[in-house]
Amino acid sequence: MFINKVKATFSVFLICVGSSVYAQNFKVVLDPGHGGKDFGAVRGVYVEKKIVLDVAEKVGDLLKKDKGISVVYTRKTDEFIELRERTAIANREKADIFVSIHANAVKNAPSASGTETFVMGLSKNESNLEIAKKENAVITLEDNYESSYSGYDPSKPESLIGLTLIQEQFVTQSIELASKVQTRFTNDADRKNRGVKQAPFVVLYTAFMPSILVELGFLSNSDEGEYLNSEEGKNELARSIANAIIDYKKQYHSASDNIPANRTTTKPVERDTPKQVDTVKAKPVEPAKTSSVDASKPEKVTKEGITFKVQIAASGKDIALTPSNFNGLNNISVIKEGNTFKYFYNATTDYDHARKALEVAKNKGYTSAFLVAYKNGKKISIQEAIK
Repeated sequence: MFINKVKATFSVFLICVGSSVYAQNFKVVLDPGHGGKDFGAVRGVYVEKKIVLDVAEKVGDLLKKDKGISVVYTRKTDEFIELRERTAIANREKADIFVSIHANAVKNAPSASGTETFVMGLSKNESNLEIAKKENAVITLEDNYESSYSGYDPSKPESLIGLTLIQEQFVTQSIELASKVQTRFTNDADRKNRGVKQAPFVVLYTAFMPSILVELGFLSNSDEGEYLNSEEGKNELARSIANAIIDYKKQYHSASDNIPANRTTTKPVERDTPKQVDTVKAKPVEPAKTSSVDASKPEKVTKEGITFKVQIAASGKDIALTPSNFNGLNNISVIKEGNTFKYFYNATTDYDHARKALEVAKNKGYTSAFLVAYKNGKKISIQEAIK
């Protein structure tokens, strides 16, 4: 019953979700994990629900300095919010991104440390599943959770199989956002980078927009717990997340300035390369009537050395570039990055032509498609490309 309700809601929501992607106002929903009777991880005086609320509020305060960004919180006080209500808030607000903020803890590894950011997906990695199990167990605190989440067993996060279809539409952008968060944690806050990962989180899979779950660090590590609980640590982590969101907005929406980091050290940061996650092909919805634009015809070159493409999907599989595999679209190209194949529709040096091609892709069912730009084979932001 729960699965069917989610799928039905998703099919209706797709009608309007595309319009928010390029809206002038960029809306961010910040979700401080846990709250109220759900304390999250607790180690001595270090309490997850308090730390993540402080960090989320700091992130929001920083983002609000950008007039093009609006911020919505799933909670601003110490209250219990059901998991399904958290993403319901984001869906009602037609948010552009959803960011759930958490802190980690483990029993038998006191030296474990570092940040990691998750996107929705199935995983065979035991540690990823264990983290998902702990976060998903929150539903047992909800009234009538057995009927509300019919068909899902919180002790078996992999029972979400079949429900990841929703986030398939947004997996590429979710990975991009998660990668930017991890990069900022490394560069802005000098934190150990545990990478971008996939796991089946209940709080992510019903979000109808790019969504991530951030683990700020380990409260079970005495040094890191002290850092997470300190004002300096909260400020640095919040600034990292805010700058990553602005980086993402700059790439996909409109230009913004980064928030200056008040750091006293100039020590170069040794970067850990995040693991590339294995993603799945975006499944198109029922195609609407196609545009009359013929995106296959060449147009006037307006940007020397710059090529625009429409990214429509990402997959862990190498898919034959035939129209039947892409809902009738031709002129498909692919780039392999790590274990992920990224698929693009059309390639043009004319920005106006690229925008028309984007509309064609959306009308063919790829509602979360977006423009990318390359200069001399190197990816650049759209804003840099159209200057």
